[in-house]
Amino acid sequence: MKIAVLAEDAPGEARVAATPETVKKFAGWDAEVAVEAGAGAKAGVADELYREAGATVAPDRAAAIAGADVILAVRAPAAASLAGAKDGAVLAAILNPFQARETLDAYAQAGVTAIAMDFLPRITRAQSMDVLSSQANLAGYKAVVDAASAYGRAFPMMMTAAGTVSAAKVFIMGVGVAGLQAIATARRLGAQVSATDVRAATKEQIESLGAKAIFVEEVEGIEGEGTGGYASEMSEEYQQAQAKLVSEHIAKQDIVITTALIPGRPAPRLVSDAQIASMKPGGIIVDLAAPQGGNVEGMQPDRVAEVHGVRILAPTNINSSLAEVSSQLYARNMWNFFSAFWDEDAKALAWPDDDEIVTGARVVHGGVVGNPRLDG
Repeated sequence: MKIAVLAEDAPGEARVAATPETVKKFAGWDAEVAVEAGAGAKAGVADELYREAGATVAPDRAAAIAGADVILAVRAPAAASLAGAKDGAVLAAILNPFQARETLDAYAQAGVTAIAMDFLPRITRAQSMDVLSSQANLAGYKAVVDAASAYGRAFPMMMTAAGTVSAAKVFIMGVGVAGLQAIATARRLGAQVSATDVRAATKEQIESLGAKAIFVEEVEGIEGEGTGGYASEMSEEYQQAQAKLVSEHIAKQDIVITTALIPGRPAPRLVSDAQIASMKPGGIIVDLAAPQGGNVEGMQPDRVAEVHGVRILAPTNINSSLAEVSSQLYARNMWNFFSAFWDEDAKALAWPDDDEIVTGARVVHGGVVGNPRLDG
């Protein structure tokens, strides 16, 4: 079996889908691992380190994927660049299937079996494979660090001979994996932290991290729990009540970090222009939903927008700025996924059609685009 590891060609993408650690594990299957030259350079992994782990370094993509059974990438490669792989070769990457139908169609025409790592079901057995969680964890951390860097004051309360400096007030909107890590990081930096979410179950999680939970009470729509642990859309009544509560709260905040996403839909608008205007000049907003249109009115993807004296940071690939550690976690997710389907006796990968991980993540197979989430 041959496994190809691609160099990312998306602008600004510095991560890599395999590290020397995971290459060594794949090589333990007696698999040939071919790494496209320079694949790990931006993540701090030199080609020589892959060689030492047992891989060969291919001079270009064509050489890397020639005869490949498995192709590993971070983001969806162009179908045309996969020519030379075996018919039915398994491509695994973050494919963003809801917004990439043309790419999926091209994979089907190319005879590729495509696994969307971002479609893995959120079940206990798949936790160690969950790339969205591992990457979101780092994104929540980096959002706070970036906010602290951009903020013109200190985070913790400081008592000095010259007087006391008040702690920064940080408000987290959306308490999934990224939001929880943002709360924990802001707390470690000494900020006064509050958070909100549409899911009632997160209130206890917020408070367990030492933050203040900001929730609308006794309004229909507060549960907000969708399938797979994702947030669902809120009722109109809840949206109105939440907007009023948030408007009152956000005016007192120094930093706001938004993380709310609904799979397959544009990011919900959480912060309006009027709410931004209510913040103190010098405030910072970090919009982690920028890749799907953003939670914040007036945000500009990958730029710092200044609105009413408040700076809005809107990174579309924040994990790329932590490429080395993001790649380490992503590569381990990949290894955990493939090792779950490795048949040691047959020395081959086996993909049971009745396995919920396979059916949940596979979006192209046998020349057809199909998946329960896409079809439903």
